[in-house]
Amino acid sequence: MDILRFATAGSVDDGKSTLIGRLLYDSKSIFTDQLDAVERTSEQRGDQYTDLALLTDGLRAEREQGITIDVAYRYFSTPLRKFIIADTPGHIQYTRNMVTGASTADLAIILIDARKGLLEQSRRHATIVSLLRVPHVVLAINKMDLVDWSQDVYNEISGAFRDFAARLDFADVTAIPVSALTGDNVVTRSQNMPWYEGPSLLHHLEHVYIASDRNLVDVRFPVQYVIRPQNGRGDFRGFAGQLVSGVIRPGDEIVALPSGLPSRVRAVSTADGELEEAYPPMSITVQLEDEVDISRGDMISRPHNQPLATQDVDAMVCWMDTAPMNVGAKYAIKHTTRSARAMVKDIQYELDINTLHREQSPSSLGLNGIGRVTLRTTQPLLVDPYRRNRQTGSFILIDEATNRTVGAGFITEN
Repeated sequence: MDILRFATAGSVDDGKSTLIGRLLYDSKSIFTDQLDAVERTSEQRGDQYTDLALLTDGLRAEREQGITIDVAYRYFSTPLRKFIIADTPGHIQYTRNMVTGASTADLAIILIDARKGLLEQSRRHATIVSLLRVPHVVLAINKMDLVDWSQDVYNEISGAFRDFAARLDFADVTAIPVSALTGDNVVTRSQNMPWYEGPSLLHHLEHVYIASDRNLVDVRFPVQYVIRPQNGRGDFRGFAGQLVSGVIRPGDEIVALPSGLPSRVRAVSTADGELEEAYPPMSITVQLEDEVDISRGDMISRPHNQPLATQDVDAMVCWMDTAPMNVGAKYAIKHTTRSARAMVKDIQYELDINTLHREQSPSSLGLNGIGRVTLRTTQPLLVDPYRRNRQTGSFILIDEATNRTVGAGFITEN
């Protein structure tokens, strides 16, 4: 059974947490004591209904304020598929949290309040989802019960979103009218909107095709750990890590990077034994036929399909720290399993993610800002453009004084 990772995004009070709560409730993926606790809290607050948003708003401050602050992860499954949900915040000041939640998603649900239509924050989230190269997008037009289940409202909002999305880079967009509060079109088809002939939200999530989203062409195996013989006994020497793209089979010719030394795969195995082939995102151990010097941070790829080894990194960076990024600043950089130090050579422009306007040569990049940045690293990184490979095309920046993650980067094509 495969796993679909999806993130929700939307403006404040669009109903993201309620929608996820409805998915969990209607698919019978919550325990009785969880439901009892939500019903008690709803009653204490004086709500006339069971507030399913409380199932995902886990922080006390979130429950008190009725907003989502941090990324909340929830897990559920149906007979067809397992799901990991990232419920991301809607507020502008938590843009960085939304980037965190959506960065690993296969699909993004962008919620829009049917009464309000396409807002600035909706465009902001759509732009971030596009920058993060999330392959599939669902436009969930929520609160249809408050606009009398109007087809005209649905057509107007979905049309406006598609016009805006045409300037972005989406593989596919599916628009679904829903009411998270009443459950219409969430798990089962709605009787109140007979004009809508598409699937319910859960049906779409169960059937959206994600196998082709994986990169099975470019073999990229960042080495995380070298397994050596214990106590000098035996001659086992394996390289463990997660295969982030491509397919590896015994007998394949490979090259170890950055040394460039060639070899051939002797065996591929997991804790369950040897494999005939491995594919992403499997965690595996690779044995080679030759004694090749490989250590943590190195990468195994195919001889005629290698990542670029470079110390000059051009990337879109989402800044996550209150202290701004300035030209000349130095940070630790973590890319796949390799760590190095990096200096900011240039901030080429900052992107206004509401209008897509580029402010050229800003003096700095502030909290939640997104801009194109040039970095110089102390040692070569083995990179691909983020458009081609989300794993080898991304990195994080760390403040060495505080050990805080201060930026997330997505490598661009030069």
